[in-house]
Amino acid sequence: MSPLPADLLRDDLQLLLAFVVACMTALFVTPRLRAAALRLGIVDAPDGKLKTHREPVAYLGGLAVALGVLASMGLTYQFDHAGLAILLGSSIVLVLGLIDDLVRLDPLSKLAGQVLAAAVLVKAGVFIQLTYLPPWVAIPLTVLWIVAATNAFNLIDIMDGLSSGVGAVAAAFFAVLAFADGRLTTAFLGAALAGALIGFRRYNVHPAKIYLGDTGSLFSGFLLGALAVANSYTRIDPLGVLAPLLILGVPLFDMLFVIWIRWRRGMPVMLGSPDHVALRLRRWKLSVPATVRANVAASVVLGSAGVALTMVPPTWALGILGALLAAALGLALWLKSIDMSL
Repeated sequence: MSPLPADLLRDDLQLLLAFVVACMTALFVTPRLRAAALRLGIVDAPDGKLKTHREPVAYLGGLAVALGVLASMGLTYQFDHAGLAILLGSSIVLVLGLIDDLVRLDPLSKLAGQVLAAAVLVKAGVFIQLTYLPPWVAIPLTVLWIVAATNAFNLIDIMDGLSSGVGAVAAAFFAVLAFADGRLTTAFLGAALAGALIGFRRYNVHPAKIYLGDTGSLFSGFLLGALAVANSYTRIDPLGVLAPLLILGVPLFDMLFVIWIRWRRGMPVMLGSPDHVALRLRRWKLSVPATVRANVAASVVLGSAGVALTMVPPTWALGILGALLAAALGLALWLKSIDMSL
């Protein structure tokens, strides 16, 4: 039975309320967490290499985003089994990131924690469900996707306002797709994350007063990966299954580009280096605000293309994918040609 117009209006208003509550909570909490981080010495100090900011910048911004999401969901939505599992998994990586911000965890410990959090989703039945994928393929693929999305988002947290802007756009697209499909849990989580990131971003734009830290980037990345899994894309076009790859295209492209560059140089993939897309754009000609705007604009374009994949015939979808693939290859070759030695 189709929902009545009044029901749709009520859900619209509740979704807007979820966004507003998350945004206002993050706006209120962020400066207070910044003050606490500075007082306790929980800061990111410049090192003259990859960390080129002039003064130490407070961490703990991720707690503001998480509090925004939790406050929003607690006040505006009746939890179901899947929603609780997603928030529990996100909370595991939140704690993992907080420990890493405080004492620095080794990569293996961080990976183990992310896999554990992904296992929480699988146990609750939140995993990739496609008719042509048996569970013994879908479940490991889900874990791989969650870990990849979490770390891809963590990797782009390298510039003032970059990850918060890109993450807010991606969360909004997942919320729109979910709401259109009647998946209210995913829609509310997406709206809450978008609102929290936008509220936090008020203090994160250049020059940033506070950073997400691993606390926030791991939390947000995991939640985005989970939102992608807990959604539906193939009612019209089977190629719609690729929509999450486009919605998260900016962090995924950056991760793959960095892996490619470091592999060609024979360097460890996890080693920090100035190979990221945003840093290469900075070395080229763009300022920090312009670089961030370019990435956010790319997220909007890719997110729109992802939505289009779920709505157009297969022939059109193939055309969209072909054009984007050609653009990605051309961009990768151009970025590789930028001299980063100076």
